[in-house]
Amino acid sequence: MPSDWPGSRTPQSPAEILPPEDRVYPGTYPDGRMGGYDGDPRPLPPQPPKNGRGVRWASAPATYLLVGINCAVYIGMVLRGVSPTNPDVQDLVHWGANFGGYVLAGQWWRLLTAAFVHVGILHLATNMWCLWNLGLLGEPLLGPAGVIAVYVLTGVAGNLLSTAVHPQIVGAGASGAVFGLAGVLILLLKARLLPVPSREVNRLRKSVIYFALLNFVIGGTTLFFRTSIQIDNMAHLGGFLCGLGLGAPLVPRIGSARNQYAFRSWVAYGGMTLLLLIFARGVAQFWRG
Repeated sequence: MPSDWPGSRTPQSPAEILPPEDRVYPGTYPDGRMGGYDGDPRPLPPQPPKNGRGVRWASAPATYLLVGINCAVYIGMVLRGVSPTNPDVQDLVHWGANFGGYVLAGQWWRLLTAAFVHVGILHLATNMWCLWNLGLLGEPLLGPAGVIAVYVLTGVAGNLLSTAVHPQIVGAGASGAVFGLAGVLILLLKARLLPVPSREVNRLRKSVIYFALLNFVIGGTTLFFRTSIQIDNMAHLGGFLCGLGLGAPLVPRIGSARNQYAFRSWVAYGGMTLLLLIFARGVAQFWRG
């Protein structure tokens, strides 16, 4: 998804989350109001042609940072002798993959580090392509800190559910966090605060829903057919459910008042952190008997 889609343009009002003051966006009147958003039916004044270079590469720093970290971990693994296409289980565990036996023994940090470890170049490429597109779509709605918070919390949630259901397997990859971003976007793209035509928002939302459904179906096929690629469906489900849980109390960064966005963000991220800690304690008590 392009990083400069219309939802990333905000009306310049003191009550909103604002872009830098020296940045002028199309879709607004000279006094800063957005056409069609505050009830003024007048046509918009003509806009000067956009510079093709603009600020596109600076508009989603959290997405680029997360993709960069994942790629850097993969490069580090390869440089240290790990197979670039088919790493063995011992190498994955050494680099921080999720393994329930170690997690339940006290290595809880694996629930996070596993979200940055990938099983070969194909696994990395597919996850980064999904993260790139969902991140560019979601960062205007969540902000950079929000994208990182969603990635971390939903990645941990996916790996925690995987540990709860089948602690004997080794799991790795960003797909739980990717499904988490999809879950958040499905709810945020229903918000009426967005100063974007409803037809465009509905199209984007349907695309995210189709993405989630298609990948759940693909993952489900590994339950019934023996394939060379084994998919951790519990990690996907855990990340997706966590994303839906985060999206419910959130409001989009675009269009919402600062205090409303800040308060509901703290409620969402703080509440989900507490729920994950409680769930982790329950998982540990269950498996330790």
